[in-house]
Amino acid sequence: MSQSPLHRQFPPHFVWGVATSSFQIEGAAHADGKGESIWDRFCKQPGAIADASNGDIACDHYHRLEQDLDLIASLGVNAYRFSIAWPRVQPLGHGGWNGKGLDFYERLVDGLRQRGIKAWATLNHWDLPQGLQERGGWNDRDTVHRFVDYARHVQARLGDRIDGLTTHNEPWVVATLGHDHGNFAPGIKSRKIAAQVSHHLLLSHGLALQALRADGAKSQLGIVLNLSSCVPATAMPEDIAAAAMADARGRRWYADPLFKGCYPEEVLAELGADAPVVEPGDMRSIAQPMDYLGVNFYTRTVVSASGADWGAKERGLPVTDMDWEVYPQGLTDLLCLLHRDYPELPPVYVTENGGAFRDQTFANGRVQDDDRIAYLRGHIAAVASAMQQGVPMAGYMVWSLMDNFEWASGYLKRFGIVHVDYKTLDRTPKASADWYRDFLQAWRG
Repeated sequence: MSQSPLHRQFPPHFVWGVATSSFQIEGAAHADGKGESIWDRFCKQPGAIADASNGDIACDHYHRLEQDLDLIASLGVNAYRFSIAWPRVQPLGHGGWNGKGLDFYERLVDGLRQRGIKAWATLNHWDLPQGLQERGGWNDRDTVHRFVDYARHVQARLGDRIDGLTTHNEPWVVATLGHDHGNFAPGIKSRKIAAQVSHHLLLSHGLALQALRADGAKSQLGIVLNLSSCVPATAMPEDIAAAAMADARGRRWYADPLFKGCYPEEVLAELGADAPVVEPGDMRSIAQPMDYLGVNFYTRTVVSASGADWGAKERGLPVTDMDWEVYPQGLTDLLCLLHRDYPELPPVYVTENGGAFRDQTFANGRVQDDDRIAYLRGHIAAVASAMQQGVPMAGYMVWSLMDNFEWASGYLKRFGIVHVDYKTLDRTPKASADWYRDFLQAWRG
């Protein structure tokens, strides 16, 4: 890698941001006509959330929008990635639209523009309207078409002011954690349903891109995948084969349809009768050209054929509060692998990257999160390394702007570069926020 300072390894047009999602920060769960989401419902299940919390208030971003926009601007970023809550815009996911919900996102987008910050909006960051779930949710092919209607409606109102529009955030999580493992909303445990859900998510992405472009899209259009580099635990042939299969089930199950128009044969064979129903023309619809690919990366995956947990602690490597190994080289490896496997790869943005740590608040209210600073610095260097190896990198966004509702972990895990006091909801930038701001100031020169 070049020996020049890290900030000098990125071009002037590079996109730097922070990221959040609607359910995790907005709160206002019942305000101004918002409908119920599958996460609102899931939080009511006993034992579903580690601290028995919910997203009713979260960070109350809905009522603190201007303050939070000023906070984002103070970091010196040039982009903000957020998501639109479908049930805030269309309470049931079908039928009538909610003008007050759209008004909120219009204020958000306009507020970003006024501050010179690019708006990166995600249409589905997991909070499907409960009204659609009751009609079959993502397992029902009709939801594909309801999503396309929703995408078109949002674009008609906001599309002229959105720089990047993402269809889905991490479809693997929706399908696998939500419909196979059942530890995320809607809490279903069925491999067959999960496989069908994954197909419908990809299909709705492709059909939405077709419709948005037909409607005259001005935004860059793409999807965000959570990806990990899968490495064998040992050099034994069975571990190497297990790692290749894990990569096929995870990365390639989503990326191959998008870039090659087919599912990996070995995964289809493994699924057997549980493989999704694919109608004629579906794969062609999924493989729409994209303006960008978003990659969410947190850690690599070490795979053993024995199924043994080859944890980072056993290997003597640092871990985050999620017990995820800190291994920035895994991001470089993943990005280079994508570039090798998909020669037509569009510009790539790291749309989420960050670490949960047990932040210690000192007497002066200051959080000195040196481990998070090291994590961010290491992964930004990993992006620079991938760029120098020819990967078309275009941006990097920190997860997360602020501490928030971390899904099944509730409020127990803190990913923010801004500390949130959940009693007062006061926001206090951590040392990592100052480091990121100073880094971006140096990059601007």
